[in-house]
Amino acid sequence: MIPPIASRFVAGETPATAFDHVRAANEDGVKVILNLLGEHYDDPGPAASDADTYVDIVRDIGNTDLDACVSVKPSQLGIDLGDDVFRENFRRVVEAGDEHGVFVWCDMEDHETTDVTLDAFEALAREFEGGVGLCVQANLRRTREDLDRLVDVPGKIRLVKGAYDEPASIAYTDKADVNEAYREDLEFLFKERDDGIAVGSHDPKMVSLAAELSAEYGADYEVQMLMGVREDEQRRLAAEGVEVWQYAPYGDKWFSYFYRRIRERKENALFALRAIAGV
Repeated sequence: MIPPIASRFVAGETPATAFDHVRAANEDGVKVILNLLGEHYDDPGPAASDADTYVDIVRDIGNTDLDACVSVKPSQLGIDLGDDVFRENFRRVVEAGDEHGVFVWCDMEDHETTDVTLDAFEALAREFEGGVGLCVQANLRRTREDLDRLVDVPGKIRLVKGAYDEPASIAYTDKADVNEAYREDLEFLFKERDDGIAVGSHDPKMVSLAAELSAEYGADYEVQMLMGVREDEQRRLAAEGVEVWQYAPYGDKWFSYFYRRIRERKENALFALRAIAGV
């Protein structure tokens, strides 16, 4: 059983409970990105198994009228075991998404996996002419160059501030610097892309900025927030006509998920506490 605190952020342990969550969110006008919990495997079996599960979920979503898609993690699909393992498993999920008309996101993890993840995303996005999206992190100093590379790639780009504790040599570590980088990167996306922009932020200032930039440049966008965080705001934005997607993890690996997030960065624990307190 998932304890009450964790259940606020996790949509149950099974596909059935996850789909129940999707239906409830859809009734409020909020769409859902499902993420099967699991990461950093040291054996190809679990990575292949999770890829199989994603293929099944994609098929099941495609056979319903639910507003939902999926998001995978590179280490979940075997990037720690080798680039080829990750690419093969990622391709299988994207192929299923293309077959069933279900969008597939790829999360971004720590900086050591950035190049391989970018290469895999770009190749699949161009091959399937969209249908796949990639997360990029504003706290990395390299991100502006990455956005230059991705600006004409089909699909979507999700801009987040970044949740990993990266070295100062490659990342902005001061909150003000990260916010400034996020604002600059966000404006770049709105200026250079007509659509396919996902604003991954709970920061009211960034969400408001996205609305202003959309009005200025005429580019479509969506807002993405986590399950359990500012859900009243998610519903409010959806009611106002903003396309809102909620990132909802599910599965039986919820304990290791929370433990790893807290170990990676102390701010992640503070973020969860603020979400629980509603501030």
